[in-house]
Amino acid sequence: MQLKNKIAIVTGGASGIGAAIAERFAVEGALAITADISEHADFRLDVSDPASCTAVVAAVMAAHGRIDCLVNAAGIGRDIPFLETSVEDFDRIIAINLRGTFLIGQACARAMRAGAAIVNIASISGMRGSTGRSAYGASKGGVVTLSQVMAEELAAVGIRVNVIAPGPIETPLVARIHDAEIRAAYHRAIPMERYGTPAEVAGAAVYLCGPDAGYVTGHVLAVDGGFLATGVRR
Repeated sequence: MQLKNKIAIVTGGASGIGAAIAERFAVEGALAITADISEHADFRLDVSDPASCTAVVAAVMAAHGRIDCLVNAAGIGRDIPFLETSVEDFDRIIAINLRGTFLIGQACARAMRAGAAIVNIASISGMRGSTGRSAYGASKGGVVTLSQVMAEELAAVGIRVNVIAPGPIETPLVARIHDAEIRAAYHRAIPMERYGTPAEVAGAAVYLCGPDAGYVTGHVLAVDGGFLATGVRR
């Protein structure tokens, strides 16, 4: 019960990593409130829309009086070569992944009290260049830097901000965009030679929002099977 009685908002909480985080948070004693563009979430949320973000935060504050944790798992991605990436694709990915992290993070931080925690889900693609990830990688690299600035500025009011950078995780999104060739390339590059699971990312989120991480802020935790630590593999 590491998150007992915590009020947590999980964006992107209707599927994939977000759903796994919400489920694990509930097991750990939190009231996990899912916010997603999907109608299957507790609240409909378009993270790219300031009014939508403000409305969800206001509704949670009205119902519960506080927000202890925010996990930003809402995101989209496409595997598109750089020269084939349209302006529309680039702008949409940035709007959801980076602008969305900024908007919901700002709305929640204004309502949070000392002791609260924010976890932003980035990606190893935001820390190392990958084929077909010009827009996605740029958005997730921006999430890393944004989060570090948030951590520095919000420390003064007692709010911790950290990042999880997942490697390839078995989610519906990955199932759509990772073909056999991409999977084989990741298996060659990852020492553990497998994809991760949403539950493994959820465990990292519990740690970063929990009391054991009380002195951890501005950190990027890679949940990637050793991908970022690895150079040439025999």
